[in-house]
Amino acid sequence: MAATKLIDTSTARVLGEAALKLNLRHLQAFAAVAAAGSITLAADGLFRVASAVTRAVAELETALGTPLFERKARGMLLNVYGKAVLVRAERVEREFAAACQELAHGDATRALDARSLMAAMFSGRRLALFARLSDLHNMPAAARAFGVTQPALSAFVRELEARTACSLFTRSARGVVPTRIGAQLAFRCKRALAELRSIDSDVAGIRGVVQGSVVVGALPLSRTLVLPEAVAGLLARHPRVHVSTVESPYDVLAAALRSGDVDFILGALRSPAEARDLLQEPLFDDYISLVARSGHPLASKRRIGFDDLQRAGWVLSRPGAPSRELLEKFFRHSGRASPAPAVETGDLALLRGLLLKTDMVTAISAQQLHYEIDAGMLRVLDFPLATTRREIGIAQRDGALAAPSVLALIVEVRAAVARLPVR
Repeated sequence: MAATKLIDTSTARVLGEAALKLNLRHLQAFAAVAAAGSITLAADGLFRVASAVTRAVAELETALGTPLFERKARGMLLNVYGKAVLVRAERVEREFAAACQELAHGDATRALDARSLMAAMFSGRRLALFARLSDLHNMPAAARAFGVTQPALSAFVRELEARTACSLFTRSARGVVPTRIGAQLAFRCKRALAELRSIDSDVAGIRGVVQGSVVVGALPLSRTLVLPEAVAGLLARHPRVHVSTVESPYDVLAAALRSGDVDFILGALRSPAEARDLLQEPLFDDYISLVARSGHPLASKRRIGFDDLQRAGWVLSRPGAPSRELLEKFFRHSGRASPAPAVETGDLALLRGLLLKTDMVTAISAQQLHYEIDAGMLRVLDFPLATTRREIGIAQRDGALAAPSVLALIVEVRAAVARLPVR
C-alpha cells in the first residue's frame, strides 16, 4: 500500500505507534516458535522455510526492542518478555478466529482460517485503517488520516473482500458504509488492535517503566475533579504515558469499550442489564443537588417548598440523561409534577453561564460545579434530594487484559477519589 505522507500524529498517539508498525505475520511466526520450541518445527507447521521464520522472529524482536527467546541448544525458550508478548499474540489470534466464524456464518464455502485472515490484514496499521474506514464512512478521509492514496485503500478493501468472499462495504449517499459482516470484522479488528497497542506497555512494564497510551471514556461527573487529578498524578509519576479522553453519551462509550476503542469508562455506573459483559467497580456514591447563583432568591431561604420550585425557572439536562431521570423520579415519588425547564442542555459551559447570569435553577451533581460553589459564585440550595443516590465508578470490559499504563491510571483514579472533598 503506497504511502503519500506519514500517518497523522494524533492517530499514531492514540492507536500507539508501536502497534501500527507490528507485522501480524511476524507475530504468527513468533507464536508458532513459542508453541513448537523450535524454528524448524514452527516452519513446518506454517509451511514456510526456516530462514523466513527466523527472520520474522528477529524483526519482531527488533520492533519491540528486546529478545523474546533464550536460544538454547535444546531449542527456543521464551524469556519473560516473550511470555508477555505470547499472551497478547494468542488473544489477537482468538479475535481473528472469532472473526472467521462470523464471516463464515454457517456457510462452509466461506471457510477461512485465522492465519489466512491475519496474513491478509498484514499489520496493525492495516487493522487500524480498516477500522477507521468503517467509522468514518469516507474513503478520502480515512486515506488521509493514514497517509495512503485512495486507490491504495480501495485496492486493500477489494483484496479483503476477495479473500473473505464477502461484501464488506456498500457505497451510498452516506459514503462508504460497512455491511453487517463488514461491521463485525471492524469490531474484531479494533479488539485485536487494542491487544497490539498493549504490547509496548507490557514490555516496558517488565523493565519497570510505565508507558503507552490510555483512552478513557469520560462521563460528565468525572471531568471536573476526579479525572483531572488522576491524570495529573499519573503524568507526574509516569511522564511517558499519553492519555486521551472520549466525551460521549454512555451508550456510545459502552460500545467503544466493548470494541477496544476505550480502555475504561469513568462516571455513573449502570444497571446490570445495561452493563452486560462489563465489570463495574463502585468508587463512591453521589447525589443530585439543586444549584443556583449565590444571589438567587432561594439561596438564602431556609425552608424551600415544592411551590417555590414550581415557580422557579429551570435549566436541565436533556430527557433521558441520568441526572434528569433521577430528578423526575424524585418528583414522581413525592407526588409532584416535575419541573418544566426553559432550557435543556448537556453543555456544562452553557449551564454554568445561565446559572450565573439568571435566576434559573438546575439539578446536577455538586461536583460538576465544584469550583464555582467553592468560590461562592453558585450555591447548593437547602432542598436535599435524598433519593437521587447513584454509584460512581469504573467500568471495564469483562475479559480485557489491561496494560500497565491503564492500570496505573486506574490506581490514580482511586487515589483521587480518596481525596475528594466531603460536602
